[in-house]
Amino acid sequence: MNPFNRIAALLILVAALGACSSTPLTTRNADDSLAQLEDRANRVTIVRDDFGIPHIYAKTDADAVFGMLYAQAEDDFHRIERNYLWAIGRLAEVDGKQAIYSDLRARLYMTTQEARSAYAASPPWLQDLCVAFAEGLNYYLATHPEVKPELIDKFEPWMPMFFFEGSIGGDIEQIPLAGIEAFYGGHADSSLSPQAVAPQAVSPQVWIKERGVDREPRGSNGFAISGEHTRSGNTLLLINPHTSFYFRGEIHVSSEQGLNAYGAVTWGQFFVYQGFNANTGWMHTSTGADFMDEFVEDVFQHDGQLVYRYGDELRPVKTGQVTLDYRQGDQLKQRTFKTYHTHHGPITHQLDGKWVATKINWDPVNALKQSFTRTTQSGYRGFNEMMAIRTNSSNNTVYADSEGNIAYYHGNFLPRRSVKFDYQAPVDGSNPETDWQGAHNLDEIITILNPANGWIQNCNSTPFTAAAGASPVPADYPVYMAPEADNFRGLHAVQMLTGQSDLTLDKLIDIAYDPYLPGFSALIAGLINAYDRSANKQDYPSAAIDYLRTWDHRVAADSVAMTLAHYYGTTYLGVGLNPQNLRGMALVNYLGGQSPDEERLAIFSKTIAGLKADFDHWEIPWGEVNRFQRLTGDISQPHDDDAPSLPVGMASGRWGALASFGARQYPGTRKLYGNSGNSFVAVVEFGERVKARTLLAGGQSGDPTSEHFDDQAARYVEHSFKEVAYYPEDVKKRAVRTYHPGE
Repeated sequence: MNPFNRIAALLILVAALGACSSTPLTTRNADDSLAQLEDRANRVTIVRDDFGIPHIYAKTDADAVFGMLYAQAEDDFHRIERNYLWAIGRLAEVDGKQAIYSDLRARLYMTTQEARSAYAASPPWLQDLCVAFAEGLNYYLATHPEVKPELIDKFEPWMPMFFFEGSIGGDIEQIPLAGIEAFYGGHADSSLSPQAVAPQAVSPQVWIKERGVDREPRGSNGFAISGEHTRSGNTLLLINPHTSFYFRGEIHVSSEQGLNAYGAVTWGQFFVYQGFNANTGWMHTSTGADFMDEFVEDVFQHDGQLVYRYGDELRPVKTGQVTLDYRQGDQLKQRTFKTYHTHHGPITHQLDGKWVATKINWDPVNALKQSFTRTTQSGYRGFNEMMAIRTNSSNNTVYADSEGNIAYYHGNFLPRRSVKFDYQAPVDGSNPETDWQGAHNLDEIITILNPANGWIQNCNSTPFTAAAGASPVPADYPVYMAPEADNFRGLHAVQMLTGQSDLTLDKLIDIAYDPYLPGFSALIAGLINAYDRSANKQDYPSAAIDYLRTWDHRVAADSVAMTLAHYYGTTYLGVGLNPQNLRGMALVNYLGGQSPDEERLAIFSKTIAGLKADFDHWEIPWGEVNRFQRLTGDISQPHDDDAPSLPVGMASGRWGALASFGARQYPGTRKLYGNSGNSFVAVVEFGERVKARTLLAGGQSGDPTSEHFDDQAARYVEHSFKEVAYYPEDVKKRAVRTYHPGE
C-alpha cells in the first residue's frame, strides 16, 4: 500500500476508535493512538513461505496475536467475519429472518453485555490478547479499504467471549434450532404457554436426508505412537480433523515470551486449535461423552408470578428480553423476544407440553485461558495442569510430546451426576437429585497415559478400544462418561496400528490413508448372498455383482466396485427399513446381515437405475464421479460438472475410511463433490528437533486470484504432504515474502 494511503487509512481507523470511545480523543491522543498502531505493526514480522503459510514473529504474545489475526484476515477475512456473525448472534442481519433463531440461541446463553462483563473480568494478560485480536482485524480493515465487510466494520475485544472454542461442532451447536423456533416463534411476549407446534408432514426427500444419506459423519482421527514402535525412537502424532473444507487455515505463530505454535486455526481465533510446538502436540476429536443435559421444568403461574418447582421450593423463572435485527430486502427490521431461564439454563424447547432447559458449560474466560495456554506447554506435566481447567467440553484430546509421553483424555469438562438417572434422556428438573454436582476432577475422567501397547487412537469412537488391551475398562466409570459405541473408523485404526513397528512419518501417512473400507464387509457380502439365493438372477446385472464379488473393499479412483458399493450403501441408508431404530455401524451391519433378501436386491436395482439415469450406464470408475473442485472463495461452494475438477480415490468416513472424503451431489450436478473430511492434516515427530508434514484441502488462501488458492489441490488428492518450516533457519530458506502488517 502507498505510504500516504496507509496513513490516511490509519487516520480513518483512529477516528473510528475515537467515535466508539466514551471519551473523545484529543488531537494529541489521536496522534498517540496512530503511533501505537503503527508501532505495534512494526513490532510484528510476517514471513510467507512457498505455500503461502504465514509465520508470525513478535516480542510479546499480544503482538503475535495482532499479527496472527492480521495474517488470517489477509487469507480469508470473510470466513472470519462469518464466524463472528454466527457466534455473537448477528447472522440474521446478513442472511435474513431464516437465521434469527441461530442468533437467539447465541443470545440465550450470553448477551453482548454479559460478554463485555466477562471481558472486563478477565485477567490482564487475556485482555491484552483480546485487544490484540480486535486491533489486528481492525488494522487490516483500515489498511485494506477495498475489503468490504458484510456487517462488522469494527471488531471488539469482548467478541472472543462468544467464540472461545474452535470445534466445528461445539456445545451450543448441538442444541437444535427447531426446538427454539417452536418455543419462541410467534410467542415473544408470552408469559407461560407458548403453543406447541403441530408436527408437519415430512417429505420422503427430507426423511432420506435425516436418515443419513446426505449427512456425512463429522469428526476426526488422532493417533499417538510411542517411541518403542518408531524407527527413531521418538513419539509420533497424527492430526487428522474431519471438518468442512476451508474451515481452518494453517499458521505458525511465535513470540519471545515462549509461544511457538504451528497448526490449524479456526478462522478468527487467536490460538492454534490443533497442532504442535517444539515439545508437545495436541489433536482434538469430537467426543461422545455426555457433557450437556436437558431438564424438564415444572413451570406455572403462582400469585401472578411465573415460577418453577425445585424440590420444596418455588423459584421465579428469570425473564429477560433480547432484541435482534434481521434483514428483509434492503431494510433492517427488529424482533424482540422474551427469554426464560431457570438455574439449569435457558428454556430451549418443549417436551410433551413441558418446558425444557438445556444446560451446557458456558465459561468463556476459562475456556479462552485453556485454549491459549494449551499452545504454550513444554511437557506432559504442564499440559495436564492446563487440562485441569476443564472447559474443553466437546472434545477428546490425543497428545504426544518430546519427553516420550503419549496420552488421551476422553472429554474434558464432565458434570458429576447421580447414577440413579439416565442422562441420555431429559431428566426431571424439579428433583434436586438430578442437578449437576460440580464437575469431575481431571483424574476422575477417562484418561490414558503411556499404555503398555505403545499407541493410542481415537476416531470419535469408544475410549474402551483406544489402546487395544491396555484400554480403560467400562466398569470403572459412570455410563455417561462414554456412552458412544465403536465405529468403522475406530475398528480400522485398531487393525492398522496393531503389530506396527519401525514407524516413520511416511509410514504413518500410509496408515492414515489406508484404503480398506470395513463398512462394506458385511454390507456387500449380504448383497451377494441375497443374489446367490435369488431365483430371479436374470433380473439383476450379473456383471455388476461380479465386480463386487471380486472386490477387496479398498477404495481406488479406478474402481467400478467402489462406485457400486457407495451408491448402494447410501441408497440403502436413505430408504431401507430400520425396524430396530439402529444407528451407525450397527445399522450398516444389520442391512448387510439381517435385512430381507428382497429388500437388498430391490435397493440394488434402484442403485443401478439411478446410475443409469445420471450417467447413462453403471460401469463407472469411482474417480469419474468422486471429485475435488474449488471454484470460488464463497463460504458455500458452487459446483459445476463442466468446470475443472480432480478425481479423488478417497471415500466417506461412514464406511470406515480413515482418510475421509465426504462428497455429495449439488444442485445441477450429477457427479459427487467433496465438501468435508480431511481438511488440515499433519504428521509430527517429536525429538531433539520437531519434524512435521502437513496438507490442506485446496490451499491457504480463500482468494481465487491467489496462487495459494488451490496450489495444494493436486497434492491433496495424491496424499503428497509438504514439509513444515518450523525453525527460523528453515523458514528463512522457504521465505517468499517478509513484511510488517500494513505494508
